[in-house]
Amino acid sequence: MLSGELKPLLTALVLPPAGPILVAAAGLLLARRRRGAGLALAAIALGGLWALSSQAVALRLADTLLPLPAPVTPAQVRQVQAVVVLGGGVLPWAPEYGAAQPNAHTAARLRYGAWLVRQTGLPLAFAGGVGWSAAGTGFAPEAQVAGAYLQELGVPLRWADDASRDTAENASRIHALLAPAGVRRIALVTDAWHLPRAVHHFRAAGFEVLPAPTGLPVAQHRPLLTWLPSSEGAQLARQVLRERLGLALL
Repeated sequence: MLSGELKPLLTALVLPPAGPILVAAAGLLLARRRRGAGLALAAIALGGLWALSSQAVALRLADTLLPLPAPVTPAQVRQVQAVVVLGGGVLPWAPEYGAAQPNAHTAARLRYGAWLVRQTGLPLAFAGGVGWSAAGTGFAPEAQVAGAYLQELGVPLRWADDASRDTAENASRIHALLAPAGVRRIALVTDAWHLPRAVHHFRAAGFEVLPAPTGLPVAQHRPLLTWLPSSEGAQLARQVLRERLGLALL
C-alpha cells in the first residue's frame, strides 16, 4: 500500500463519525474497571457526535476554523486567464445513466465553472484523476467523467488532468498543462471549505489565484432544526475538520 493510500484511512478513523464512536467504545471498555470515568468519556464522545452532526455547530466551525473566501463576480474573473475546476469525486456507476457520473460536489463545481466560462469567454481546465481513497478500484478518472458532463452542458474543456490523486498533484499537473500556454492567473473553482488548502497548493505551484468558491456553507433548516443531527450538518462538520487538519499539516 502506498503511503498516500493511508491518508483516507487514517482520516476516516480520526474524524467523525468514526472518531467519536471509537472514543465512546474506549469509554465503555474503561467503564469495566473505572465505571465513572469510562461512562463520562462515553457520554462526552456521544455528545460530541451529536454536536458535530448538527448544522448549527458545523456552520460555527466553518466560520471559526477556515478562512472562507467571498463569492466572486464575472467582472473579477475576467481579470484572469483561465478557469480551473477541481474534482470532488465520482459516482463510479449510475444505473439510470448506464455510466459513471460526477458526484454532487463535482457536479456543482462543474456547473459553476461552466457558468463562469459562459459569462467570461475564458478557457476551462479540470483537474482530477482517481483519488487515493479509490486507488486500485478501476474507477474512471474524474476528468473523463467531467469531460462527458461538460459536453452535455455545451461547454468545451481545453485542458484536462486525469492523473492527479490529491490537491497537491492537481496543482502541479495543471501547472504543467497551462504553463506552456502562458497561463499564470487563474480562477480556482472548488467548494468553499476546500479553497484555503487548494489555494495554498496552486500558489506554491506558481499560479496567481482568484478563489472562486461554490457550496458556501449556509443554514438549510429552521433555527431549531439546525441543532438536531442531520446528514448535511455531519457532512459539513467532517469536511471542515478534515480541511483544518490538512491546513495544519501543510
